[in-house]
Amino acid sequence: MPHATAPPATGHRPRWWTELPLIAVVYALYSVGRLLVRGDVSTAVDHGLAILRLEQALYLNAEHPLNRLFTSTPSIGIPADFAYASLHYVVTPAVLVWMFRRRSAAYRAARVWLMNSTLLGLVGFTLMPTCPPRLLDASHGFVDTMAQYSAYGWWGEGASAPRGLSGMTNQYAAMPSLHVGWSLWCGILLWRHGRHPLIRAAGIAYPLITTIVVMGTANHYFLDAVAGAAVMGLGALLVKPVIRFADRVKARLAGVLPGGLLGGLLGGLPGARKRGGASIAAVSIPATVSPDVSAGCKTSTGERIPGQRTTSADPPGTAVGGAAARDAADADASDDAPATAR
Repeated sequence: MPHATAPPATGHRPRWWTELPLIAVVYALYSVGRLLVRGDVSTAVDHGLAILRLEQALYLNAEHPLNRLFTSTPSIGIPADFAYASLHYVVTPAVLVWMFRRRSAAYRAARVWLMNSTLLGLVGFTLMPTCPPRLLDASHGFVDTMAQYSAYGWWGEGASAPRGLSGMTNQYAAMPSLHVGWSLWCGILLWRHGRHPLIRAAGIAYPLITTIVVMGTANHYFLDAVAGAAVMGLGALLVKPVIRFADRVKARLAGVLPGGLLGGLLGGLPGARKRGGASIAAVSIPATVSPDVSAGCKTSTGERIPGQRTTSADPPGTAVGGAAARDAADADASDDAPATAR
């Protein structure tokens, strides 16, 4: 995804005190949006069955054999449930922080890419509420592994959310799968910006394992995973337009807001440095001011500025090639000099 990971041509190093609130606000909007777009259960079930029939017609039904493997083998099913319930919320922020600290030139594009795709996923939940396989009638052959192994984890039987909080999540937001989408985002960044072979290998393994986990635990259909990847692709294509739009907004704000307020909002202005929380502009020194600390001061005959060296060939009080020599010559030619000097 070169559009989404290429570093911008211009810009300043991001600052955590502006990035953290922005990410928190976007994620809060996404979480609240998931709850507000709950569709009726019958429509979500119809969408889920339609996806299942389409997959069977295309011979893409990988969910059933994986689900049977996970439910019959606790040594696979339990770790898969832990992975589904936790990695989604751990790996993605970790990669984002890694990009912020180690790959700051590409961080802004990566962050915009993630936000674009997350908001597009919210649009998908709104337009197509979908029942996951685990919530279909048992006659369709799926077992909810999260409920089966709930005694081993912190989640309850209702969802991957902590016990008693299943009502705080939208269980019918299965299309697209942002578990797969976010893992793909992590994988591409790890592959593109990782330097160690193990990091790049993790970039390949993580989205593949996540895709298998979401199907084996009966939380998503295969086409949900495909839709999650498609959302990430569309989000990557929108990175440059969104950044250009954001830069135009900043330019407009620069012409409207006072300089101090704009500096606080945008994290400081070019050419300014931070000291004690205040922005201090660089002060230029006029070229006409002499760098000589003794400029404008004269010394008496025979007086030497402390620390200056003389040679045996110079008369006393004369510094080698220094300002004192020029001052002494000027003093000799001045009418103010003592008669003995003239």
